[in-house]
Parts: sequence; structure tokens; C-alpha cells
Amino acid sequence: MTNDLPTGPAPEPVPHSGGPDELAALTAPRRLTVDDPMFTHPERLGTFRLQLFTAPGARPVAVAIQIAGEEGMGLANAAERYAGAVWERHCSDQDLPPVWVECQILPEEPLQEARFQRVVFAGTEGYLPRRPRWSLITLEQLQDLVGAPVATDRGTGYVPRPVLPQPLLEFEEFPVVRLGRPRPFREPGCMPAGISWWRRWARQILPRRGARTCCWYHGGDWHTVNTMALQVLKQARARSVDPQDMTNLAVDHATATGATDWQTQALTSLFSIANAIQPGSQSSYINGQHRAQAMLDAGVRRTVALHYVHRT
Repeated sequence: MTNDLPTGPAPEPVPHSGGPDELAALTAPRRLTVDDPMFTHPERLGTFRLQLFTAPGARPVAVAIQIAGEEGMGLANAAERYAGAVWERHCSDQDLPPVWVECQILPEEPLQEARFQRVVFAGTEGYLPRRPRWSLITLEQLQDLVGAPVATDRGTGYVPRPVLPQPLLEFEEFPVVRLGRPRPFREPGCMPAGISWWRRWARQILPRRGARTCCWYHGGDWHTVNTMALQVLKQARARSVDPQDMTNLAVDHATATGATDWQTQALTSLFSIANAIQPGSQSSYINGQHRAQAMLDAGVRRTVALHYVHRT
């Protein structure tokens, strides 16, 4: 619902100074009205402990505490969205967001060394604060600000979210004809608008070999390179080579077979974690569309692609 959003221009935020004068102006005896160890953003970005201190006529103060490394977005990365969610849910009658203080607990540090940071926002759009700036605030200053004790831990009701299994990197043999349509942003002369489906099938029947002088991507024989790539992939599987070490294996194979400089560079690019051909969702590319275009132009049938594999 938007009918109860603040109307008119966004209110002027408090100054960015964060100094003692500003804190003194905001200081008031408040009481703890919300202590939620599992405050959850509506979009389920993450959870944190929310302590909300309020008093009639005083601006609410929200203290958000989270353990570093929790599942979901951290306090710093989602400060605007987290503060906006608290504002809308617990103090929607206020013209300004609550005074926002956050603490990211490092597991290796004692809890008594928890460090708090005040976040000042330079504007708002509806219930979404904008342009945050951080400054340190001590626990003593914070407790003086709210006029009440402030907890420094995650709370007894904290339930860690289950850790999702991390995807594994894996190189796989992949049919070139199934790669999405490339939309190269460089080399417009020889890669104007990808390659149509009928052309890619025609090239499978009548492949092209050899090099062209238009660009690096067309500068060698991708048929030879991909034959080598499939050999490297077979060796890697036989030896259980880690995906992070595939580039070294590719270089060794290129050296042993007397590959040219271009072939070596092209081969290692297929096994580089940073540069490998990586198909994305909905026929898109995370990486590799220029090389995919050159392979489709040449009629290469099979290549090596990088995938993230979820294992249970």
C-alpha cells in the first residue's frame, strides 16, 4: 500500500556531522519497545536483531545487530533497505527514518568488543532512505543517546538460517550449436549481430577452417583448439584435476603438442575461471560470447564450457 507514504518533498535529513552536538540534540530518555532477534526484511534479504527505542516526541533509535557471515545480505550492504523496512513496519508515522545504528559482530572477537556504527542518510524516497554515511559511535555514546541499556549480542531467540550448499565449478563438454545467440559488443565489422539459427546449422554441415585477419577471435582455427580442449578435459577427469588448476594443464598440453601462440592463448582461455565460456540463463552469456560467435562462424561442433553445479 502506498496511500500512507509520506507526502510532498522528502524531509530534510539531519546533518551529516554525527558529532557530539548532533547526538546531544537527539538524546532523550527512551524505552525499549521492540526487541526482535529475527527481524526479517520483507524480501527475505537477511535477518538481524532489532532493538527499537522510542519515546513521545523523540525520534526513534533502531539498533541492528548481525553476526558477520550470516546467510543473506549484511547490514552495510543493505543499510537503506533494512532501515526502510524498520521505518515502515514500526514507525511509519514518523517523517524521518529512525536513527540507525548497526553492529556487525565478528565471530572471532569477544562480544564486549562489538563496534557500533551510526548511519546517516542524505535523503529518502518514500520509506527508502538514500545515500548512507557511516561513523563510529561507542556503546557509551549509544546508551547515552537512548537513555537505556543496549544489548550487544545477537539475542537468545536467534536461529541461524540454514547454510545453503555452495555451487561447485565444473568444466563440461558442450555442443556449440546449443550456445545462446551471441550479441558481441566489439568487432562490429565481423560480428555485427550474432549468428542466426539457420546459419549455425549450415556451418555445422560445411565448417570453415583457418584464420582470418579481421580480429583476434577469428585469428586461428577453433576446430584444432577445441580438439585439444576436449583432450585436456579428458586428462583432467582421469587425474581428478581441480578446476582452478585447469589452466596449467592446458598450457602443459599446448607445449607438449607444439601449439602456436594463438592456439595456446585460445586454449587456456577456455579453461580460465575468469574467462571461460560460461552460458547464463535464458540463452544468455556470463562470459565468452565473442569466442562463441567465432566458433559458430567456423562450424565448431563441441567445446568446453564452465558451469556452476549444485550438489546435495
